[in-house]
Amino acid sequence: MGFFEGLKDHYGRLKFFINGQWLESESEDVFLDTDPGKGEPIAEVPIATEAEVDYAVQSAYEAFKVWRDVPFRDRADYISRLRAKFEEHREILAKVLSLDHGRAIRDSRGTIERCMENIESALGAMYSVYKGEYVQQLAQGIDCYLLWEPVGVFLIITPGNIPMHAWSSFVPYALACGCTVVVSPSWQCPLASEAVTRICEEAGLPKGVVNLVHIGKKFELNHRIIRDPRIAGVGFIGSSRVGKAIYELCGQLGKRASVNGNGKNHIVVAPDADLDRAVEYLLRGCFGMSGQRCLGSDNVVVIGDIYEELKERFVEAAKRMRVGYGLFEETEMGPMTTQENRERVLRFIETGIKEGAKLILDGRGIRVEGYEKGYYLGPTIFEDVSPDMEIAKEESFGPVANLIRANSLDEAIEWINTKTNYGHSACLITQSGKLARKFIKECEVGNVGINLGIPQPYAFFPLGSKRESAFGIAKSRFDSVKLFLDPKTVTVRWV
Repeated sequence: MGFFEGLKDHYGRLKFFINGQWLESESEDVFLDTDPGKGEPIAEVPIATEAEVDYAVQSAYEAFKVWRDVPFRDRADYISRLRAKFEEHREILAKVLSLDHGRAIRDSRGTIERCMENIESALGAMYSVYKGEYVQQLAQGIDCYLLWEPVGVFLIITPGNIPMHAWSSFVPYALACGCTVVVSPSWQCPLASEAVTRICEEAGLPKGVVNLVHIGKKFELNHRIIRDPRIAGVGFIGSSRVGKAIYELCGQLGKRASVNGNGKNHIVVAPDADLDRAVEYLLRGCFGMSGQRCLGSDNVVVIGDIYEELKERFVEAAKRMRVGYGLFEETEMGPMTTQENRERVLRFIETGIKEGAKLILDGRGIRVEGYEKGYYLGPTIFEDVSPDMEIAKEESFGPVANLIRANSLDEAIEWINTKTNYGHSACLITQSGKLARKFIKECEVGNVGINLGIPQPYAFFPLGSKRESAFGIAKSRFDSVKLFLDPKTVTVRWV
């Protein structure tokens, strides 16, 4: 049975994809990939040897010499076929993602849509950026023009929470620009990363253009790849702690980096908000993907005397959320991706209790019948949270919401800008254009949402971030063409 012919209970020992071939690893060092909804293994994953990592880099390096010179229209045809293969296999891709990550199948289907949008955006980048600029007779007898040239081989490091979406935020753009890649996915979702690599194979991409190796938790292997002189730069989405170390290493080596890290996102509810819709936004923003979404929010800042009514509605709606196995159509919230992630969120909840926050909805005791080994947590809500508490400053990355009272929008904006080191996103729920305009202008974050719980921009907009949420010369998605292309200015005089 081919990979895309149906969902399996177990995928055996995963392989690496290097130089256009699926290869058995020689490594005896392995880890198990689990179905988080069942807590059972679904694949055995070898951790690459140094020789296998070097082979992947060499394959990408040799492929770059050819791929960079593939005619523009031919390269666009490859990207188009990539989009078509995502369309053809969209349902099985969504199921593999839910199986590997745990998220509700409805969220996975939305992710595949976002991936296809990114591929479309990469095609748009080819036509709008790659064409360059030309000025005739800039001076007497002189013409000047700008060329964009592909930079080289890039290491793409994808996270466990959005393995496919993060892949599509870098890889199609790199390929469209004429670069080649070595993909090093998170140990948390290796099967999802294999699925998108098999899409590349089906699309007929030339050998060596896309390579896949698994490193597990041996993060020093990523640093080894970065230090390799054949590597031009890095695209990374993950934690700010790891990302900052990668950014510093790239700086020391004079290499390019696009690093996207943590956030501590806020949803502010203004006194004039439509409370029915506000609750819908809060459920998606705080508990969608079990709180493991980059643009999800922990802090719910409520302004004025609507606090008690909003709290009551929010808690009751959260209690009604259907927590269950991700592949079931009725599931609204699946498990945490790994047991390690679940335990981390449990420690976060304990921290909130010790800090004096009041736990008004406790999701720790939830049980899903028939799936008792799964890594489940229910929606969890704190109140009496101060902006100075650790739980209000650091990301839970789980289904935890903090209710915080504010006296004014000015106070809420000040907290967003000063009480955390991160500047990823913030949302405002209001019916006032005046308040919305003020919020958009004054919030020092990269992504602002008005009457949304998740401020997810379309793929041809960059996923902006500020402060310690991002480092480097470019954000992901459309803006990453600045990562993968080098400008060359040509000045010509014909006498």
